[in-house]
Amino acid sequence: MSKLLELDDVTDPACCAPLSGPTLGEEEAAELAGVFKALSDPVRLRLLNMIASAEGGEACVCDLTGSFELTAPTISHHLKVLRQAGLIDGERRGTWVYYRVVPERLTRLAGLFALPALTPA
Repeated sequence: MSKLLELDDVTDPACCAPLSGPTLGEEEAAELAGVFKALSDPVRLRLLNMIASAEGGEACVCDLTGSFELTAPTISHHLKVLRQAGLIDGERRGTWVYYRVVPERLTRLAGLFALPALTPA
């Protein structure tokens, strides 16, 4: 992840309820399943990694396409899926689009896997 991103403490209950916490509602489970589906593709996972680790916290689509043996429209499709899942956001500057991660969404995902504090028996 980008060194510029300051993420919330995912163990703070106000941030993100872990899977070991309250039961997920149907709507939240469906939303999270969509996010995991977006991340289940290796190309999308690599794109998210490239964007999150880019210097300055954002990456131009022109810098992303050269790393794959895929057409520009295919890369655009994968970026669209990540955008629809709320994991990235983009801004058009001239002919290029610059992408950055949405820190709150990554924090939410990280918080899902926080283990509950163990209490002595």
